[in-house]
Amino acid sequence: MFLHPYFRVTAMEIFEAVTIGMLFSILLIKTSKFECRGEGIYLKRSKAFGFILIGLLLIRLLLKSVLSQSIDVGELSGMFWLLAFGMIVPWRLAMYVQYKKLSLKLNKDPSVSV
Repeated sequence: MFLHPYFRVTAMEIFEAVTIGMLFSILLIKTSKFECRGEGIYLKRSKAFGFILIGLLLIRLLLKSVLSQSIDVGELSGMFWLLAFGMIVPWRLAMYVQYKKLSLKLNKDPSVSV
């Protein structure tokens, strides 16, 4: 995508998009928790998770409509792809770390229920 000149973004735009994505990921990280059931580890459902995803989508749509007046569509597409990537990667890494911590606790003491 970024090899084509239409989608190229500057270093500052990359920094902005990834930073905003990482800030958005904080909400996802805070609402994603694991629990032990039996011998398995499962993601606990959060009632707020759906509302947070919809809220983030609405914020992204609002930002896109405002920024499309001053930034080319191709650059903006690249920025929003980076924003999404910057949001998903920290969230998934945090989930992996939480899972591994719980897995280690479960392996040390199978009677642990967190």
